[in-house]
Formats: sequence, C-alpha cells, structure tokens
Amino acid sequence: MSERPGPRRPIPIAPVPAPAGSATPGMGHSAHTGGALATQAEGALTALPPLSLYVHLPWCLRKCPYCDFNSHVWRAPDAPAAGAKPDAATQTRYRQALVRDLEAALPQIWGRTVHSVFIGGGTPSLFEPEQVEALLADIRARLRLEPACEITLEANPGTFEAQRFAAYSRAGVTRLSIGVQSFDDRALAALGRVHDGAQARAAVQEAAACFDTWNLDLMYALPGQTVDDLDRDLETALALKPPHLSIYHLTIEPNTRFALQPPPQLPDDDSAYAMLDRIIEATTAQGLSRYEVSAFSRPGHRCTHNLNYWRFGDYLGLGAGAHSKLSFPDRLVRQVRWREPRAYLEAVERGQAVSNESAITLEDRPFEFMLNGLRLIEGVSLRAFHERTGLNVALLEPALQRAVAQGLLVHDGLQVRASERGLDFLSDLQALFLPG
Repeated sequence: MSERPGPRRPIPIAPVPAPAGSATPGMGHSAHTGGALATQAEGALTALPPLSLYVHLPWCLRKCPYCDFNSHVWRAPDAPAAGAKPDAATQTRYRQALVRDLEAALPQIWGRTVHSVFIGGGTPSLFEPEQVEALLADIRARLRLEPACEITLEANPGTFEAQRFAAYSRAGVTRLSIGVQSFDDRALAALGRVHDGAQARAAVQEAAACFDTWNLDLMYALPGQTVDDLDRDLETALALKPPHLSIYHLTIEPNTRFALQPPPQLPDDDSAYAMLDRIIEATTAQGLSRYEVSAFSRPGHRCTHNLNYWRFGDYLGLGAGAHSKLSFPDRLVRQVRWREPRAYLEAVERGQAVSNESAITLEDRPFEFMLNGLRLIEGVSLRAFHERTGLNVALLEPALQRAVAQGLLVHDGLQVRASERGLDFLSDLQALFLPG
C-alpha cells in the first residue's frame, strides 16, 4: 500500500497490486467456488475461490510522470522518435505470445470457470479492435468463461477515434474503463496526459453510447488544484452520468519522474481530505454508492474483476509483468511474468514466461486477506477468511480485538469492516494483521 503516515491518509493511486487498473464496474459476482476439496491440514482449502483473468498490453504513447505501472512507450525500429501505436506485426506477435502463455498455464487452472477478464496496460486501446477480437476468441477457445463474464478494456482518450469504442464492443468487450483523470486542460498538462478536456468529454460520450456499463477514472489533489477546481471536474464528470467512477489521490510513487522532480503546489493533507469529503458528498447526491475506498457505482455496476481482487480471489495474469495469485488444495502461490516486453516475448518462446513464483505462507495469509478486504466499505466475512486462506478464524482474534479497541474496526461476529476512523487510518488498521 502507498498511503503515507500522518494524521489522515489519502487514497492511494494504485488500489491493488498488479493488474489496478484502475478501477472499474461490474455485473455482480458469481458464487461458483470450484467444487469441494478434501482438507487434511492447516492451510488446506475446502473450496477454490472464483477465478479472473488479467491480460497486460504494455505499450503507451507517453509515460506519465506519476505512473509506476509496467508501461512502455512504443518505438518503431525505424522511427526517429517514440510515441506511436505498435505496428500490426508487433500486435500480432504479442497476441500470439499471450496465447502461448495461456496454453502453458492451463494445467494450473484446468476445469475452472473464469468470471471476469480485464485487459489493462499500458494503453490497451492502442491495439486494434480486430486484435482484441482475435484475442478474446483465442481465450474463449481455451477457457470456460461464465455466460455473463465481465470483459473490461482500459482506454485512453488520447487514443480515441470515432467508432473505435463501438468496434471494441462488437469485438466482445462488455465494459470500458476510461483514463480521463481530469477535464481541466491545465491539470492534464501537469499530469503529462496526451489528451485534453475536449477529447476526454468526447471519449466518455462515445463510451456511454456504446456500452451499458463503463468506468471513468478521475484524480484529485493535483498540482495547484483547489476545491473549486475539483468541483468543476466533478460537475463535468457527474453530468456525463457514469455508471462507475474511480477516484484516486495523486501520490508520488518511487521510480517515477515525479519522485525525481516533484510537481509544485501539491495540496496538503487537510486540503486533500476536504476534496475527498466533497467527492463523497457529490457522488452520493448523484446516486453513486461508495463500495470501496476508491470506487463508486450505481446499482448493478460494481466491478466484478476488482471485487475478486479485494475478496482474495484467484487471478491468472498474462503478458509482460503480469501478476497471478492462484490457489490449490494444498498451497497458494503468486507468480510474476517477465516485465520488459522484449524479454517477455523471448521468454514465452522458451516456455518460461514466469520469472518468479513464491508461496503465500500460512503466516502471511491473514495480512494478505485483510490488506484488500478492508478496503471494501462492507468489509469481509470471517467465513470467507477461512474459505480463502484455509486458516482458523481464531488466528485473527488478537488483531481484531486491538482494532476494535482502537476504534478502527466494526466486528459483529460474522463480518468485519473498517469504521469511518479505520478508513481514515487504513494503513494502521491493515498493519495490525502483519505477521509477528
């Protein structure tokens, strides 16, 4: 987590590791758990959690100065400068590598149903709709997708072209996540975005015409931003009637350009929290419910994919730098694929797409479960803790008692959730569940 110490903590820009995307709506969550499994030892699972698929398309037109995601500016071999779409041959080669990566991973997930697919980046909308259609056909030919499977594609207004979003819908994408960040030209320039406010509005209007459910990303606490500036951004965003809104506080992450050259006039914590209070007030008035610290949705539009992350579900990650979390009857593992696109392509050809694999130890599971689960406004059930970790709920009791005593947690015996104070001090609450 990236929240900083202090009296109150802003919402981090990357709500979940790996895939964060950003963020984003859904059509509900399936109760399918993969069938009963025999359990004989501590940490063994009695059922497998829902499974999602994350696909990483790593290229973008320009690396934003705040971005710490695995994104790479495309440069054609014969081009004098970077900043173009990957050519057709590169798109095809990368798609074929994704298919080989998936085929190699199939034994780990054989027979399981996929409940959501998220195509993130980078800027996935740099890939042509025909490539996305072929990719989804490749996936469907090898995996059993739930009939109402949510399929999300991240899109950047800077890559928007008339009818492009409609083509993604025809290709099989069911929801779009649009990285607007702001409608203010000055703020967009400070963030290093490749689009302007007019392009952002046009892209959102096109998405609304093509998709029943879609997400709009908005950032706050931007360089030089005032509460009045935020109000104008919120007014523009909410007037477009988004089914889902993801709100991120600009944080300065290590290994970014902003970490080396911090932008001037960043709002202080008190100003940032005044902005967050304004966001919650305005979204509630417009019928958007806050269901996770950075996510707001209308009824029926929560993000199935991100809910699976937050509930400690499983996900298979394909593509450069993609992360996976996979459960087996006797163990839980995390995997990471080679990060640099060229290295990933070469590794796939050798049959070695995974660069690192590690077990989620019994000692780490309580923290890993609570780390994301406590981000949900409704919290998580203690039954789910046992089902997803294989551990006795009694292991949580000392930390639960401390959290309740500090006013950070509400615990009714079946469900636990962060209190209002706990949401303000979320890092402190999560840290109570660290091993040792």
